Amino acid sequence: MKCNQNQRILQVSEAVLIIGIDVASEIHYARAFDNRGVEQAKVVRFTNDVEGFKAFTRWADVIRQKTGKQSIIVGLEPTGHYWFNLAQYSKGHRMKIVLVNPFAVKRSKELDDNNPTKNDRKDPKTIAMLVKDGRYMEPYMPEGVYAELRAAMNTRWQIVKNLTSIKNQVNRWLHIYFPEFLRVFADWEGTAARIALRECPTPKQVMEKGVEGIIARWKQDKIRAVGQKRAERLVEAAKSSAGITDGHQAAAMEISILLEDYERKNKQYEAVMDLVEQLVKQIPGVEELVKMKGLGIVTVAGFLAEVGDLSRFSHPKQIQKLAGLNLKENSSGKNKGKTTISKRGRKRLRAILFRAMIPLVAKNDEFRVIHNYYITRQGNPLKKMQSLILLCCKLIRVMYAILTKGIGYEAEKLLQDMRKTELLAA
Repeated sequence: MKCNQNQRILQVSEAVLIIGIDVASEIHYARAFDNRGVEQAKVVRFTNDVEGFKAFTRWADVIRQKTGKQSIIVGLEPTGHYWFNLAQYSKGHRMKIVLVNPFAVKRSKELDDNNPTKNDRKDPKTIAMLVKDGRYMEPYMPEGVYAELRAAMNTRWQIVKNLTSIKNQVNRWLHIYFPEFLRVFADWEGTAARIALRECPTPKQVMEKGVEGIIARWKQDKIRAVGQKRAERLVEAAKSSAGITDGHQAAAMEISILLEDYERKNKQYEAVMDLVEQLVKQIPGVEELVKMKGLGIVTVAGFLAEVGDLSRFSHPKQIQKLAGLNLKENSSGKNKGKTTISKRGRKRLRAILFRAMIPLVAKNDEFRVIHNYYITRQGNPLKKMQSLILLCCKLIRVMYAILTKGIGYEAEKLLQDMRKTELLAA
């Protein structure tokens, strides 16, 4: 996994043919160069399908044989998801796939012609020159259970996003048509509240239904947590409602559709989580990891989905950099800038770690003790946010050790670093 720029430059030897490809949704453009930047053939265009991939492979092999090269490095600019299929096909045909940073392509496109023009014929050369200079990274394509887990967690993320949107729309609807409803029910997601919204969503329909009608409807679904008093409060709220009185027929249809979407998405979420639990339990060390108080299956599954196979890392600091939690500093001369995290890499991994840290600090005794130590120590006390970021890095080290070494979670080992620091300070 660890590979600096010198090592990447050495990989681009005289025996390597460099191909830069500008990826698009339908048509790709490719140009071939040697390690000195001399172009070896005319630009070629091919379609984003199997026939196009075959044509590109034949074109690349012809140039490789003609120039006497032994291997091919294909540089891509990761444009959305359009490069996935091409990368998989090229990988199966003994071509090394590397990615260049789109920001680097944008900044370096004027080096040749001092022209800010951007087109499909110019970009492949810019990409190939970045590869020639070793300014690329090798992508990780998860396989096996890790590929399944990443796809499942991506689906979960989309469902959660949709659920959040639906909840916001329901809250908006309630504030417009029946704002008093949330005074009767603290949470509209409860079973009794959803039944009431489905049967009589507007104040007018609540009054028409009446107390007895509402109670009878709850009894059909055997709802016991609510009864006479709650129904009376709902009817009283409807009588003095300040909600909009026009367009009730369309409004009732709108809330009915939203509730159907909400229930359907909840069922989908449960199905996806069943699959996630089945997949994550296939990975050795996960059972020990979830024994940590405050660490749930969603966090572990999200971590493994983003990171993949941990055996490809030689040190947990590489995962820290992948999450964008490595430090950066802007300093010049006597001016020492502020040190912050880089926020580069996989932002979803960074979000998973930070969201996991809140319950860990609240429920896990060891993490809470370390957090309190960081923010109250006499020498260089940290702010709360800085402490949480530092604890995210510690969590990475803990998860890396448990999953790669096959050991269990030991609270004493987690506190050793803090105690050594205290002894040194004393």
